[in-house]
Amino acid sequence: MFVSIWVRRFGLMAKRAGSLLALPFVVILTTPHMPATHGGHLRAILIPIIVALLALAWVAAFQAAARSLGILPPPRKATTAVVASPPEGSLRPSASTRMAIQMAVALAASFFVGYLFFTERWAWIVLTAFIVNSGNRGRLDVAYKSVLRVAGASAGTMVALTLAIHVGGHDAITAALILAALFLGLWLRPLNYAWWALFITIALALLQGFSGATAQGILWTRLEEIVIGALIGVASAWAVYPVKSTAVLRRRIADTLAALSDAFDPATEERKPDAFVAALDQVEQVAPAFRASRLFTPWLKTVHPADWIDALFACRNPAMVLINEGATPGEVRKSVGAARRAMREPETLLPALQALRDAMATRPG
Repeated sequence: MFVSIWVRRFGLMAKRAGSLLALPFVVILTTPHMPATHGGHLRAILIPIIVALLALAWVAAFQAAARSLGILPPPRKATTAVVASPPEGSLRPSASTRMAIQMAVALAASFFVGYLFFTERWAWIVLTAFIVNSGNRGRLDVAYKSVLRVAGASAGTMVALTLAIHVGGHDAITAALILAALFLGLWLRPLNYAWWALFITIALALLQGFSGATAQGILWTRLEEIVIGALIGVASAWAVYPVKSTAVLRRRIADTLAALSDAFDPATEERKPDAFVAALDQVEQVAPAFRASRLFTPWLKTVHPADWIDALFACRNPAMVLINEGATPGEVRKSVGAARRAMREPETLLPALQALRDAMATRPG
């Protein structure tokens, strides 16, 4: 897991390779152990491979059908925002190295606590520590995902207990409920991670029932382990080479402004909004945690980083209009430059972004 995160520093292909490297271990943590009664070792190896290939085939078939019917847009070429390299000669590890160390510490601690206190159910502590530290975008992001996971798992536990009481022993109904929970979890996940945590808890709890364990006997223990795993993940993110979420946000805003500057550069022959949109998507990934933080800290009278996000996203529509028109207004370019210079002084960033929005919205003509 450490290597799968550490290799991100070597580019997009290395990042994809790291994801593939981590996948088998995640499967081991999430798949319930069901001892084979017959069929031998070959069958035990082949069945998971066949199931995976069937799942891949169904997903590909449904996506192709949805694109042919116009429900899904055609696949577009991936565009990534420019990521700044760490400064040369810095004694502090790069962000990817720090996050890899955090993951290693969190998993080591969760394995230790799990084996010491939860001999038969240790996997949920490890899995939760892995989930809340995955895709780490700063310590605030880890805390935010931990709260959502605990909240979703708590609600999922209550629902799963209710279902277990009324559905226990009916394998066909249980299988249908697992499919429904997975569908709803995937459908609602873009709205909020808590929905995914809720429905995946229901699905995994029902799936464990096929191994002979009763839901009443394992769900409360599982919830306790999820809380412990979340606490371990948060402690690792905040205490071991912490990555400031505000620094991550400022880096991504700077990348967005750089993409916008390139799009408005008269020397650019073909101006497209792709890089700008990709950079905005990177900002959107960290936005929920900051907006939640602002919601729960209304007494703070200072400018909140979430205000930067709102001001930046207010620039999206007028910027898209200008880029698609191929316009390069001088006043707008000056405002972009002023916003980029304001990145060095955070207290001036919000007024600079608001001035950029106004310059694009009130351009001549």
